[in-house]
Amino acid sequence: MENQIRKIAEEYFRPEEIDSVSFLNGRAVVTILNSGENEETAALLREKIKSLPGVKKASVIFTAEKKPQGLHPQEEKWQIRGVKKIIAVASGKGGVGKSTTSVNLALALSSLGQRVALFDADIYGPSIPTMLGYEGVGPVSYDGKILEPFEYMGIKSMSIGTLVGKDTPLIWRGAKACGAIQQLLTDVNWGETDIMVIDMPPGTGDIQITLSQKLNFSGAVIVSTPQDIALIDAVKGVNMFRRVDVSILGIVENMSYYICPNCGTRADIFGHAGAQAAAQELKVPFLGEIPLHIDIRSTSDSGTPIVYSQPESPYSQAYKEIAGKIISELA
Repeated sequence: MENQIRKIAEEYFRPEEIDSVSFLNGRAVVTILNSGENEETAALLREKIKSLPGVKKASVIFTAEKKPQGLHPQEEKWQIRGVKKIIAVASGKGGVGKSTTSVNLALALSSLGQRVALFDADIYGPSIPTMLGYEGVGPVSYDGKILEPFEYMGIKSMSIGTLVGKDTPLIWRGAKACGAIQQLLTDVNWGETDIMVIDMPPGTGDIQITLSQKLNFSGAVIVSTPQDIALIDAVKGVNMFRRVDVSILGIVENMSYYICPNCGTRADIFGHAGAQAAAQELKVPFLGEIPLHIDIRSTSDSGTPIVYSQPESPYSQAYKEIAGKIISELA
């Protein structure tokens, strides 16, 4: 049925303008990549599709988004002064410890001699101010135009969480959220920075696509847990970055296993080696395992991440090993 719908759509729009075609439970949806809506043509297309047997409803959606490959001019990119390389830390779904991983990887990269900045792009659930211990502190601007980044624990950072109340929900559509992210990224005095780590929102939506198109990412790190449902979403994350021509630095398996503090027995609570198997299947590097341990959670909640507060712990060493692999991949 979808092939039939696409053939009809090609009678009204060029093939390259047809972004997607779907048919489910009697409803057909055609998404058109077009900078201007043409309601008259859309109405004709809807009526033609509804004439097909089994089609109860037809929708034509216009989007002004261009395909990623069409974004060639350098001036269309967001320019972040002083930043040499940018990496995304992303996850296909929430709840896998992406922000905790972002913070500790940034600190680990710093401990290995890199000048590091950490940007909180998780605009609907910003947690970096809490994890780095400056929650409730407002940003400073010396000229009323450019913000100064927060400098805590040897890294620079910025988050929307410093501009809104802790309990204030941001009820913004994608365009407004992306505009806020652009301003926070480009209107900050980052100074000389070797690596910027961007804590991405979970999922594969509008903000993630916009950031991937507008920033010169050096690569992406995908965070997952071992269970199947998380891995399915991690694969989606990998494929999204590939579609927008961002290389994958590797996959991190978070909450990989638990070691009993009393007897030393290892328990694979969420499964074992799932992310490693997914990395092999996707032909991307497997960066390492981070265990499930209360110290990792409690130190992040208290504003003293484990890489900073317990630098010699085995958990900190796990983050540092992954950071070393990332530096190698970037090189």
